[in-house]
Amino acid sequence: MTHSSRFNWYFGALALLAFASAATAQQKDAAPRGNLELTTVVEKIVEVKQQDGATKTELVPVDVALPGDEVVYTVTFKNVSKQAADDIRITNPIPSAMRYLEDSAFGPGSEVLYSVDGGRTYGKPSELIVAADDGTKHVAAAADYTHIRWILKSPLDAGAKGFARFRAVVR
Repeated sequence: MTHSSRFNWYFGALALLAFASAATAQQKDAAPRGNLELTTVVEKIVEVKQQDGATKTELVPVDVALPGDEVVYTVTFKNVSKQAADDIRITNPIPSAMRYLEDSAFGPGSEVLYSVDGGRTYGKPSELIVAADDGTKHVAAAADYTHIRWILKSPLDAGAKGFARFRAVVR
């Protein structure tokens, strides 16, 4: 490995650490249980030129992301137990180096809630209130969100998989 490739690998590893987030899964009103396996992948949206000259949008692993770059976080989960799991919540912090993009969080079969207080409380966007520097209160903006929580609406069968996703921009 050359000095240049070692530097690029090291810099890329640092960039991934800066953008990675630690998703957790819990069953409602319980400590985390070992029945879900979670994986978080961070990808960058890029335009790729095709052989015919057309371009298309693709997701590629993040090597380096610069201010203004848009990235996509995908949390995949699998029920590794031998029975259905119920009341599942997938929670993902939004890294401080990132700004959440409004209305970008989704997960099939999930209700999406947000936190503006470091994950202590959650609500729908219209329910989240923050205080301005002058003490006045207003509805939180997407940039104020600190965490995202997906609540699965149905039990997850044994061996079943799912995913949750959101987009953010490097600050």
